[in-house]
Amino acid sequence: MPGVELDHCVVHVSDWVRSNAFYRDVVGAELVSRGQGWAYRFGATQLNPHGPGVEATPLAAVPVPPGGSDLCFAWPGPIADAVAHLARHGVAVELGPVARSGARGDGTSVYFRDPDGSLLEFIAYAHG
Repeated sequence: MPGVELDHCVVHVSDWVRSNAFYRDVVGAELVSRGQGWAYRFGATQLNPHGPGVEATPLAAVPVPPGGSDLCFAWPGPIADAVAHLARHGVAVELGPVARSGARGDGTSVYFRDPDGSLLEFIAYAHG
């Protein structure tokens, strides 16, 4: 169906202060206050963190466990810049740079983890 896009997905966080700083400073999210919790916005896409004080409604059949997400973010420049950015924030690269295919075609990725252990990926597509 034309026009269908991913709107949001869920990630589990165990500490708002730590996770908010990580997703803002490392991943580039806009933090949006939502009652007892937060949302992490990336343009027109959003992460809905389930964490302390947040009752997920409607409840999923199996709630997202800590470390249970695997998310990829498009990096806006060369992958070497993403590696340097992670290093500046003290975030270890677990794998990469490696060739990968994403929503926009072939790219180069690096993998790292959020404070709760979810696997995150920055993918850089060819520029030029």
